[in-house]
Amino acid sequence: MEDAPTKTRIAAVADVHFKEGDKGKWTDYFKEVSVKADMLIIAGDLTDTGDETEAQVLADELKSCTVPIVAVLGNHDYEKGRHKLIRQILLKQGVHVLDGESIVINDVGFAGVKGFGGGFDRHMLSFFGEGAMKAFVQEAVDEALHLDRALSRLDQENRDIKKIAVLHYSPIKETVVGEPEAIYPFLGCSRLAEPLNRHKVVAAFHGHAHIGSLEGQTTDGIKVYNVAKPILVKEGYKCPYYLLEV
Repeated sequence: MEDAPTKTRIAAVADVHFKEGDKGKWTDYFKEVSVKADMLIIAGDLTDTGDETEAQVLADELKSCTVPIVAVLGNHDYEKGRHKLIRQILLKQGVHVLDGESIVINDVGFAGVKGFGGGFDRHMLSFFGEGAMKAFVQEAVDEALHLDRALSRLDQENRDIKKIAVLHYSPIKETVVGEPEAIYPFLGCSRLAEPLNRHKVVAAFHGHAHIGSLEGQTTDGIKVYNVAKPILVKEGYKCPYYLLEV
């Protein structure tokens, strides 16, 4: 009789917004994650103001995490133009910071991008008008292409692999519901959902919309989770991380 396939427990959180004064405050959190999960995802806004000193505090706190970590950067991490320094600090700590890249850990494939805004469904912004507007739309298109290529690389490695997408911006409208409707175009873009459907990912995690909704799905039924820390706290998670078995 064949053994049942082993499942991987993935803990996910976003919008941790580390500050310089957070030293020592997250040790117990990362220790619990290491006991309850086999992997940790941090879906963007790792720092509060995009400062490398905040990233160093996070890196130091992550020393108490003994499971592999996959992360993407968020808009806050770009605030001061020091995102490359932030990424380097976390890479030195062993964090897999993905930016249009993919990695396989514990027989699960992860593809990650920051993503971008642009709106959802019939209300997506289009390539029309001023150059600034076209540049805004192009950024969303580029991020979707990066995600698609990262997922394609996973398919080339192993077509049967379980694929997880990690973003900061939302790929669907459903998980930003709760935010003011006027800012939906700045919270995500449906262009990001197309690669999820095409490559049949198991699930996608994002953050950014702090007062959005925890769960939703793409038009093809791909599960999407908004794991922004404020949402998890609101939903009653005492130790705010979402746990998914794949």
